[in-house]
Amino acid sequence: MPAIDLRSEGLRLRAHRGEPQSTADTSTRRRRALLIAHGFPEAPQGAASTWIGYPELADRLAADAGWVCLTIALRGVGESEGDFSMDGWLADLRVGVDHLVAAADVQSVFACGFGLGGTLALSLAAADGRISGVASFAAPADVDEWASDPRRFLDHARSLGVIKDATFPQDTEAWVRALRSTRPLEAIAAVVPRSVLVVHGSEDNKVPLFDARALAGAADGLAELRVITGAEHHLRLDPRAIAMLQGWLDRQS
Repeated sequence: MPAIDLRSEGLRLRAHRGEPQSTADTSTRRRRALLIAHGFPEAPQGAASTWIGYPELADRLAADAGWVCLTIALRGVGESEGDFSMDGWLADLRVGVDHLVAAADVQSVFACGFGLGGTLALSLAAADGRISGVASFAAPADVDEWASDPRRFLDHARSLGVIKDATFPQDTEAWVRALRSTRPLEAIAAVVPRSVLVVHGSEDNKVPLFDARALAGAADGLAELRVITGAEHHLRLDPRAIAMLQGWLDRQS
């Protein structure tokens, strides 16, 4: 499918929805959907390249799993309008859930995310009972480093192009509050006993493996923890991680 546009708080977001190739009768099988969240931009390409590859992943998962798969270039990323904030990205993901429920006519929505996208997928599910389960990949268990020096992090976000407006944020205190209120350990505890998959690479040099173990621990043993030996941070590019995601989707009932 060609790219589609969604609206979130007045902003135009570029999105892509992968559709199952099979036209088999769905009257006896619930139509399921997966919302896929990307991570925070990285140098040197920054926000312009963050979403690259995600539409192809949505199409692949739709074909292999038979699910509707939606991915969104969250505000400030790629061709989407707006500037990054934690609450803004959460609002964008909620719009994705709304779209799947309404436009794609699905009965069950799951979420997955990579890096910060995994953290926000957990936060989204904690607040939205429409999410039936979450898979997180290389997700940080906290954003304390960012929150400890928000001015420095704001400058970092500008340097990556995910904040383009020189006057943003107009309310810096609210922007910082949204950052500091992101609590993945509390979120995952609120998501279980819904299905949760936590995947991490043993050689991740950006988000320590300790974070995955902390997330699984906060779920009180109700989350599935998988560690990929030798894998680094960018699990979207690791076929073993995608195979784990496909297996997890296949196990949902």
